[in-house]
Amino acid sequence: MALEPDQTSVDSITLFVALLSSCIVIGHLLEKNRWFNESITALAIGLCTGIIILFTTEGRSSHILVFDEELFFIYLLPPIVFNAGFQVKKKHFFRNFVMIILFGAVGTLISFVIVSIGTMQLFKKLDIGFLEIGDYLALGAIFSATDSVCTLQVLNQDETPLLYSVVFGEGVVNDATSIVLFNAIQKFDLSHITPSIFMEFIGNFLYFFITSTFLGVGVGLISAYIIKKLYMGRHSTDREVALMILMAYLSYMMAELSSLSSILTVFFCGIVMSHYTWHNVTESSRITTKHAFATLSSISEIFIFLYVGMDALDIEKWRVVSKSPGTSVGVSSVLLGLLLVGRAASVFPLSFISNLFKRSESDKFTLQQQVTIWWAGLMRGSVSVALAYNQFTRSGHTQLRGNAIMITSTITVVLFSTVVFGLLTKPLIRLLLPSKNLSSTVSSESFDAFPPKPMTDLPLIANGQTTDPEAGNDNIPRPTSLRMLLATPANSVHYYWRKFDDSVMRPMFGGRGFAPFVPGSPTEPLLH
Repeated sequence: MALEPDQTSVDSITLFVALLSSCIVIGHLLEKNRWFNESITALAIGLCTGIIILFTTEGRSSHILVFDEELFFIYLLPPIVFNAGFQVKKKHFFRNFVMIILFGAVGTLISFVIVSIGTMQLFKKLDIGFLEIGDYLALGAIFSATDSVCTLQVLNQDETPLLYSVVFGEGVVNDATSIVLFNAIQKFDLSHITPSIFMEFIGNFLYFFITSTFLGVGVGLISAYIIKKLYMGRHSTDREVALMILMAYLSYMMAELSSLSSILTVFFCGIVMSHYTWHNVTESSRITTKHAFATLSSISEIFIFLYVGMDALDIEKWRVVSKSPGTSVGVSSVLLGLLLVGRAASVFPLSFISNLFKRSESDKFTLQQQVTIWWAGLMRGSVSVALAYNQFTRSGHTQLRGNAIMITSTITVVLFSTVVFGLLTKPLIRLLLPSKNLSSTVSSESFDAFPPKPMTDLPLIANGQTTDPEAGNDNIPRPTSLRMLLATPANSVHYYWRKFDDSVMRPMFGGRGFAPFVPGSPTEPLLH
């Protein structure tokens, strides 16, 4: 006799899907609003729903789903990170790769040290219960994970390509660095730190970074080679789309299986697949995959913020904390203060160092841009919440007073930074970076893989010639003066990579201009 499904679960999922739909509709209606964005809209709807559920259940619960770390890390995070790599403007990202690593990795380590030491010294003056040294270091990793979504929604990628690529790339590398740090902290006995343990910790950290990157690149290249050789588009575009989605997810799960940084793996897999695999499929598959990845990413982001809004009113944790509200407020205030100081200590010195090595004034970070980068890293989001649950709860529940304070303080900081800082993001960036005339700036395609338009009127790009930054030729702009030679050397890393890409990589793995003609792909004859 067939068992009937659990009616409670069906009701909860139905309500949550309805809330997701309402978030999309309301977010669309508020798209042009000066203050609101999708993140704040989802948080607000989650808070309102939590209040209603709290009253209808007579104070027993405020959310309809229990937080599950597996749900977040295995199902919700992969599409967000992969789409970030798949949609990134590769030219700007790799041109500013050193600065992105500087802010994303070194800056995160600086913030990690400041938050860890600060909490270790200041929390002892607050009566929050016993915390081990591993808990303080975990707090440093938890609150070093930024959420730059609000800033990226305001920044114009065409008007400020340098700033956008740095903020965007730093956000991804920052999350990966924070999670690698957090996982490393879990594996080591840090109660007695010795020089050998510290060096082993650093070596483990670098191993995670490098190996995760190569794994993502490898899976991306395998997917490109398979699709290029099998000509799947001749028979079924559905198989092409399915293989791309499954290979992307496979890279993430392989990293998880190998205990590597799955964020870095799936991010670089997305970059490689957009550079090679995407050009090997039919036109209909290109359109489908582009929108499918963006849709999955958007739904996952809304899901996360919606849940965080509801979980902010979790009565179980607040009941434990309610006996000492002053302590909870003090902990949240200390964490917010350390976020501001840690972010400033990483952004402004690193920007100064970066500017020392730049010859061209146009490539240097102005004070307004530095403030924008600093502001973009003040918001905390879903990664911080997930790591806090991992460290201070068991299956989403806790009865320990110290752990409950850490969870409620984390949610308070995430809510405050997302709502308050998020509301001020649009007016602040418009004040710091007034809208420019697009004709005087580098204009790029909204999606890097589409054939670019001629840019003969942009001397900084073309230098009087019509060039294609992704084309398979050696028509690279040559400097015509000593100043341009110093600012843009002819034999740059990008120049040698382009030659290697055109002579070795694209003939083997496909890509623009090297993919075989596939019937049903109307753009391919034009490229040939």
